Amino acid sequence: MPEINLSQPEADALVSMEKIRIDNQGWNYPGLGGRISIPLVSRNKRENFMLDISRGRIDLVKGTYQNRAHQVVVLVRLDFGGQPHRNPDGQEISSPHLHVYREGYGDKWAVSVPQDKFPNTGDLWQLLEDFMRYCNVAEPPNIERGLFI
Repeated sequence: MPEINLSQPEADALVSMEKIRIDNQGWNYPGLGGRISIPLVSRNKRENFMLDISRGRIDLVKGTYQNRAHQVVVLVRLDFGGQPHRNPDGQEISSPHLHVYREGYGDKWAVSVPQDKFPNTGDLWQLLEDFMRYCNVAEPPNIERGLFI
């Protein structure tokens, strides 16, 4: 996949841009080992985004929520229930952790999940709702809760 480098102001603008669902299609929250990619669009329809939801194969509480732009650019990724992440400077960040695009590094840097934005990291459904709010998804897609969430 080609790598697209954005300037920090471009990436920040994409993160803060309001995103809406493209239609009223229903989506099932993925089961173990599952993954879905839901298309989103900016209000002015000029920018396309993806909301990715993936689950671990064995561990019920392991997964990733991710928001992408330009098909390949990870703007924000929330990893939960997994191993700590080691940043390029060697600092280790425990799980859950949040990757936010950083110019020159893409999504290679992680930070601790901000408690004021994600107050209940143990509830995967609430975590998804908080993640969509963090990514400014103003009109979320229609996602049905699964058995194990």
